[in-house]
Amino acid sequence: MRNKHLLLVEDNPDDVKLTLKVLERSGISNRVEIASDGIEALEYLQGTGKFAGRDTRDLPALVLLDLKMPMISGLEVLQSIRSDERAKLVPVVILTTSNEEKDRIESYELGANSYIRKPVKFSEFTEALQQLGRYWLGLNMPP
Repeated sequence: MRNKHLLLVEDNPDDVKLTLKVLERSGISNRVEIASDGIEALEYLQGTGKFAGRDTRDLPALVLLDLKMPMISGLEVLQSIRSDERAKLVPVVILTTSNEEKDRIESYELGANSYIRKPVKFSEFTEALQQLGRYWLGLNMPP
C-alpha cells in the first residue's frame, strides 16, 4: 500500500485536515496529494500550473473527489478524468455532502467508481475512510 498515493480534491480546509487526520489514525500511510479545487486537480493530473514538472506517469491509485467546489465542479473534474487517455482508468470515489439523487446518477453516468456521502459523525467518517483506504489502496488491483 505504501507506494500507492491518492489525490484528495477538497475545497474545505477543515475537511482536508479531518481527512488527513483520519487516514493517519487509520494506519493509512500512503502519500496524499491535495488539490484545493477542480482547477488544481486537473493541473495535478496534467502536470501544469502549481504541479508543473510533476511526472504525469505517476498517477494516483485513487482520487477522492468532492462535488461542490467553486470554478470547476467535481462532476466536471470527473468528466475530464474520464476523457483523459492516461487517467481514464484511475478509480474515482465521490466523497461529498450531497445526498441529491441527480448528483449520484450523474456521477455514475460520468464514470465514478463509488459515491459516498460524508458522514456527519466523526466515528462514522473514520470508519468510512478506513474501509475506503483498505479496499482501494490495499485490496483493489488497478489496471
